[in-house]
Amino acid sequence: MAKIKHSVATRKRKKKLLKKAKGYWGDRSKQYQQARRTLMKAMTYAYRDRKAKKRSARSLWIVRINAACRQAGITYSQLINGLKIAKIQLDRKILADLAVKDAHVFKKLVEAIKGK
Repeated sequence: MAKIKHSVATRKRKKKLLKKAKGYWGDRSKQYQQARRTLMKAMTYAYRDRKAKKRSARSLWIVRINAACRQAGITYSQLINGLKIAKIQLDRKILADLAVKDAHVFKKLVEAIKGK
């Protein structure tokens, strides 16, 4: 029986990993083991930060909505509660966009809530 050689598969696997590590500093983009370690860490950060990005975006939306609410003479919590009571289903992303780009529409929304 002939000996099975894995060199083709190994080379392919290593080249694929080194291609992903392109642009890293120094040996992190040249040496396989360094690149592997760095990539594992990078992928961990990427996974974690995809979740954190969503949290920070929502936080920013809330800050923007609150600022617009204060200018209209209402608090953020009063606005959210008023929207629920009025059965107006707008998410925070849309509300923040209205607050920044369409202030007069946002004010009308606040007035509709104050009226109830």
